[in-house]
Amino acid sequence: MNHFFKGLLQLRRGAWEMLATLLIALGVFMLMQPFWMVAFTYSFIVTLVGTVMFIVVSHFPE
Repeated sequence: MNHFFKGLLQLRRGAWEMLATLLIALGVFMLMQPFWMVAFTYSFIVTLVGTVMFIVVSHFPE
């Protein structure tokens, strides 16, 4: 766990890619759930932010 936060602070690819992947997964989950309209409303934005974030952090150093 400490390694994850250290990677975030040092702008390392692995930790940031994991965070971006979790955002994409959260956005897809928000899109598919039928219970909460607010989550459905913001699902596209969350997925888009995760996707753009993944593209940007793929250029970070290992």
